[in-house]
Formats: sequence, structure tokens, C-alpha cells
Amino acid sequence: MLCNAVLAELDRGQCLQCLLYILSQLAVSSSSSRSDLYPGLKGSCSTALLYSFNMNKIQGFHINSPLSESLPMSRRLGTPVYLKMESSQPSGSFKIRGIGHLVQQLAGPSSKGVICSSGGNAGLATAYAARKLSIPATIIVPSSSPRLVVEKLQDLGAMVKVVGKVWDDAYAEALRLSKSENLVLVPPFDHPLVWEGHTSIIRELKASLPSRPGAVVLSVGGGGLFCGVMQGLDEVGWGDVPVLCMETHGADCLNAAIKAGRLVTLPDITSEAKCLGAKTACSKAFEYSKRPNIISELVTDRQALQAVELFLDEERVLVELACGASLAAVYSGVIQRLQDEGRLPAPLGPLVVIVCGGSSVSLAQLQHLRTVCK
Repeated sequence: MLCNAVLAELDRGQCLQCLLYILSQLAVSSSSSRSDLYPGLKGSCSTALLYSFNMNKIQGFHINSPLSESLPMSRRLGTPVYLKMESSQPSGSFKIRGIGHLVQQLAGPSSKGVICSSGGNAGLATAYAARKLSIPATIIVPSSSPRLVVEKLQDLGAMVKVVGKVWDDAYAEALRLSKSENLVLVPPFDHPLVWEGHTSIIRELKASLPSRPGAVVLSVGGGGLFCGVMQGLDEVGWGDVPVLCMETHGADCLNAAIKAGRLVTLPDITSEAKCLGAKTACSKAFEYSKRPNIISELVTDRQALQAVELFLDEERVLVELACGASLAAVYSGVIQRLQDEGRLPAPLGPLVVIVCGGSSVSLAQLQHLRTVCK
């Protein structure tokens, strides 16, 4: 059959342009005319090819990250807990999905380069994408950025400049340089292309989960991951799935906005979870937060650190403190409390925790956090 032949060609990576043309024609043609256009593409085969085309519409530099059930976490909650391991991405975090997509769309081979303000993961994703495209990358980092991150950025060939104390200071400088040097500005979280790139997480979940999730847990900094997850949930028909947004005290711009009923700017970032260190959430994240299925919760740095340590013991993976905020939803009893309060159903369907990354942590950094997290 033509279907098998096409799939064989796809597996070998051949005739891709021809295949995409066929699929695009299938997508725009009516269901009644598809069999006339391509007699071999019928029934489930046509559906599978179209779904594959939709799955691959976001072309970037990310991988389809592992999705695995955590037996220790599942025992704790009494429901299956699935870990979406974004820490396994080439740049070390989920950021490569959205930023890789944006860089591909906005910065071509003739570009003078890209510039990004980041205390860690966004900068690493930008530098990685730029390296793949063989274009220059300039990364503006605040002084709070771990030395480990600066070294990784330099290893990727990026020019690194330290400006200001927090991300907002670095962003102002990146904005200035993007205009004066004609560089493509890469926003770490506040851009529709970034959100679109992050939707690929949900498409992968749709293809891999045994059933509809009972809830999705994620960490929130400026809100880019949250926006991408919400957009993705809407696209796959899961728009009413509860989403638990986790932040640490002192890096809680979204939670503060929800409580105030408007966007607010934090006076400072006092949390040690520096990768959550945006003083103001993006407006799209605030809009999404008004939905009834969105829950915002805070944990202390100490709780996030304890979650990082338990995760290392149980799953043998070291992640950063910002990621510990989402893990703490399980380890610190947040999920159980929300169930007791009636804000999450009990029993709960499969819980998905997005393990967002670990590029800014090392054993030395972990030792330091043990001395400063309270």
C-alpha cells in the first residue's frame, strides 16, 4: 500500500518534501476527497499520517523527552505520577523547545546574531540554537547567575556579559544592544513563538500517556512554560485539565499578581531559585491564571531543596532548585492538601510533573544551597 511505502520513506528520512506536500494536501482536502487524491491513504493510516504531521509541525532542536512513571511518587499519592524529563534536553531544560523554535523562525543564516538576557536556561538554549545555526550569540546574565552557567555558555561559543543584579536589569541591556547592533532579541519567556514551541510538550504527552491527565504540575518563573502548556492543552482538547503552578517565596510574581488581581512587579528576587527570578510575569500567563482550573501555590526554598534531594535519592537525577518547586508539590504534601480542600479531585487521575531542568546545578551548588536555604 502507498501508506506503507510513505512510512518507509519517512523512516529512512527520504522524500520528506514530497511527503509533507501530500500531507498538506490531505489536511486541506475534505475527508470525502482524500481517498480520490491518494487511494492508498485510507482510514487509520491517513489519520496516523496527519497526526504525525501535526506532531512535527514544531521543528526545533529539542528531543522527545522521556516520560516515565515514578513508582516512589505514585506510592506517595496513591495515583500514577508521570515525569516529563525535560532535564534530558540538549541544552539541559525545556527552554530549547520554545527558544529553538523562535530562533529558527527569526534568525536566518545571514543574521548578525542573537541576543538573550538570562540567568541560566534561556541563555543556554539560545546559545545552543545559535551554535546549531552557526550564528553568533550574546548572552546578558545578571550577577546572580551561577558560575557554572557562565562557563557552559562560554563552552557553547557565546559571548557572555554580566549586567545588573536580576534578570530585569539584564533584559534592559539586551534590549538596548539588540537595537544598536541589529541583533535578534530572544525573549526568555514572553513571546508567542516561545509559547508555540513549548506546546510540543503537550503533544508528546497526548501521544504517550495511557489516559487523560488528572493534573499537570509545573514551575513558573516568567510564565513562558505555563503559557505553552496552556496553549498545548487547548489544542489537544485538554483545556479543562487542572494545572498547578508552583513558585518559591521570593520569586512569586505570578502568585502575587493573582492575589492582587493585576500584574505586579516584585521589589526584588529574594529566593535562591534564581531561574524563577522574573520580577513580573508575562501578561499572557496572568490571563491564563484567571481560568478556574488553574491553581497557584508557593513553597519555601527549603521545601524546594528537600524535593531536589529526595528526587536525587529516588530517581537518581539532579535538578535545580527552580525545578524543585514543582517536585515539592508531591514531596511537601501540596497535592494531598489540595485534595483535602476539594480543589483537586480525589481520587486523582494520572499526575504529570514537568521536570523542567537542571543545567544550573552541580554537587558544589547543592552543598551551597544546603547552607543558605531556609
